[in-house]
Amino acid sequence: MVPGPFDIIIFSTFFGLVIATSMYKSRRERTSEDYFLAGRGLKWYLIGFSIVAANLSTEQFVGMSGASAGNIGLAVSGYQLLGAVTIVFVAIFFLPRFLRAGIYTMPEYLEYRYSSLTRGIMAFYTVVIYVFVLLAAVIYSGALTLHTIFDMDLTMAAWLIGFLAALYTAWGGLKAVAVADLFQGSALLLGGLLTMILGFREIGGVRPFLEANADRLHMVLPSDHPEIPWTALVIGLWIPNFYYCGLNQFIVQRTLAAKTLRQGQLGIIFAAALWLIVPFVIVMPGIMALQLYGNQLETSDQAYPVLIRNLIPVGLRGFIFAALAGAVISSLASMLNSAATISTMDLYKRYLRPQATQEWLVDMGRVLTIVFVLIGCAIAPHLANPQLGGVFKYIQEFQGFISPGILAAFVFGFLVRSAPPAAGTTALLANVPIYGLLYLFCSGIYEPITVFKIAFLNRMAITFVVLIGLMTIITLIRPLREMRIMPVREDIDMSTSPTVVWLGSAVILGVIIFYIIFW
Repeated sequence: MVPGPFDIIIFSTFFGLVIATSMYKSRRERTSEDYFLAGRGLKWYLIGFSIVAANLSTEQFVGMSGASAGNIGLAVSGYQLLGAVTIVFVAIFFLPRFLRAGIYTMPEYLEYRYSSLTRGIMAFYTVVIYVFVLLAAVIYSGALTLHTIFDMDLTMAAWLIGFLAALYTAWGGLKAVAVADLFQGSALLLGGLLTMILGFREIGGVRPFLEANADRLHMVLPSDHPEIPWTALVIGLWIPNFYYCGLNQFIVQRTLAAKTLRQGQLGIIFAAALWLIVPFVIVMPGIMALQLYGNQLETSDQAYPVLIRNLIPVGLRGFIFAALAGAVISSLASMLNSAATISTMDLYKRYLRPQATQEWLVDMGRVLTIVFVLIGCAIAPHLANPQLGGVFKYIQEFQGFISPGILAAFVFGFLVRSAPPAAGTTALLANVPIYGLLYLFCSGIYEPITVFKIAFLNRMAITFVVLIGLMTIITLIRPLREMRIMPVREDIDMSTSPTVVWLGSAVILGVIIFYIIFW
């Protein structure tokens, strides 16, 4: 499908406006706090839209809709719906700790709670996963969308997406990302709603859709389901959700930049409320694509792009194209900024140049942004290999090598004040071999050595429980004799409001109702 002149005009105008506005708004970013944390002055609506835009990338539009068209169906919505519940808890219980400490990064918090070694390990893990898994996967999913809709060369599409994201991220840091997200998040949600409405119209309405896909519209799946068994809802799914929503730098960074605690909490809950529409704008369209155009799907990851190619009329394609491109570029920009923040503040400044000036730190952040996008663009085309099982599974599977350990280190550190530095370090180091063995022998990746198959969410749960056990043993043997004192930031308003709790409760109630309807 070749875009028409009107489509090209809309696309070019949209991105010209986004890039110009974000670069103009961030033109005065000079210090590391300005560049990496937007001067700690973000308000709730920017935080909310930025979280949504960072989260809802083509990883979701391609990966989640592909999973819904595959063997998971509506149940894949559990990642976002339970994520909405998780992020409400993050707003109320995690964020006050992080803002009070005045940290730049999540690894920095582990140094105050455990040791500099724990901080360094988490920083290294995070950068590796961001660059070689998340960045590459987001670039690939965006490139696949352009390839499917417009028949653009996959490699060329990957480099185009990387260039656009690096352009304003390297220039203006987090403020540029947040301002761009305000535009791109809005376009993303509108584009998804438009696609859903056109899909219902093509099928003949909501009732025909529900009747034709009754077997796919269940949120709770059997215990032997290979991807999301109901047992994963009990423990397994909460591990990647708490890691992703509460401890993942590229999501949490915009909350660390909140002007006040109340602004940060309201921004998070605003994002959680917007996440409630994900089943309608991403997951159900994937099921629609299978129903309408199943014979055109070479892989399930093509579900959403095929739906757009067949449904969107000339004149609107430019807007949808801009919305999807904005989705991937927004997430990519957030990941680049976060990877550069951790690399600069936790590794470069900490171990290579402790006396670096503010100008040096900002320049290093810009250089690393460029380096990381080059690596991601080089890796992205190779993710087309069908043995990886789709982009969504690729991301979730490989994050299992770090997410249980990071979550265990933070949660145990919150709850058990006597946990010594060795406990946190052990959780991070032991995660890789424990999950690696489970992946090798229980994932089915190589049948001759497979003992029995365990869904990856349950493998995460097993890893988490084992790590908590190890931390408990270490703490009982060598408890911390003197409690560690966390830093306190004096220049931030830490007051909150009952409104935060009421709004958060409303979001959780919405999730419960959805599960009841589509049980």
